[in-house]
Amino acid sequence: MTIERRNILNETKDYIYITLGLLLYTIGWTVFLLPYEIVTGGVTGISAIIFYATNANGHGIPIMYSYFIINAILLVLALKILGWRFLMKTIYAILMLSLMLGVAQDVVTDENGKMVQLLGDQDFMSLIIGCCMTGTSLAIVFLHNGSTGGTDIVAAIVNKYHNMSLGTVLIFVDLFIIGSSFPMFIFARDYATIDALHKIVFGLCTMVVENFMLDYVMNARRESVQFFIFSKKYQEIANAIGTEMQHGVTILDGHGWYSGADVKVLCILARKRESVMMFRLIKSIDPNAFVSQSSVIGVYGEGFDEMKVKVEVKDNKENEK
Repeated sequence: MTIERRNILNETKDYIYITLGLLLYTIGWTVFLLPYEIVTGGVTGISAIIFYATNANGHGIPIMYSYFIINAILLVLALKILGWRFLMKTIYAILMLSLMLGVAQDVVTDENGKMVQLLGDQDFMSLIIGCCMTGTSLAIVFLHNGSTGGTDIVAAIVNKYHNMSLGTVLIFVDLFIIGSSFPMFIFARDYATIDALHKIVFGLCTMVVENFMLDYVMNARRESVQFFIFSKKYQEIANAIGTEMQHGVTILDGHGWYSGADVKVLCILARKRESVMMFRLIKSIDPNAFVSQSSVIGVYGEGFDEMKVKVEVKDNKENEK
């Protein structure tokens, strides 16, 4: 398979997964969150606030319009920073999600203009289900080099230059958005103060659950492990790992305390999802090999994550001294 064809297949795969992620987000948002007037963060949260504020007479501004306009402004601002490749997928996601939200909102609205509450008065359970779906969907989109736009663009910019998780960045932005919904419930929706506070608390719960799911799914996909392999057939195992799994292998010198014999120890760093394949390969060569597997907090370098820290560049005059 040529490199060009492989790139096309990878891009196609990304768009397919992004579309599936957007579909999951649409279901979670319009079915489980919007009918209960639950406020979330992000541009969808801002769009929801606009919809709630203007829907007092049953004819609110549809979410798809405000969502599209706000994202269009953010895309223009982020063009130079994120590049065309990232933004093309983001533009695709914004257009698709705007369309999906518009269709889904019509589906869950009855003839009287009222949105159907699937779980009845179980608003907190609806919150949990909806946020688990939206958080997972955001992770799917991010893992395939995409974005749903809005505050995700802000998070992607920060994550590009700083070692700060996407969930952490979104928490700060979402706090501001959710907090701004309080006066809307008081003045536009004529809610009592206690009811408005109830909505704010629910909004904070959505922020925690959604961002927890986002970080959990992303970190689970990127989690790394370390293997120590003790085997007399260490050369065969090292060759197989290097050729079949295309992983680097470090050979360490060891000395057995009880036996007094010198041994060779293989040290390998790999993604957790590669563990099964690693064990199968080792067992096929040496079923009696002694293997230790442990989780590592982070692996940075070629083939793994990038070290996103700033390094101070000293002045040339100071270097000469």
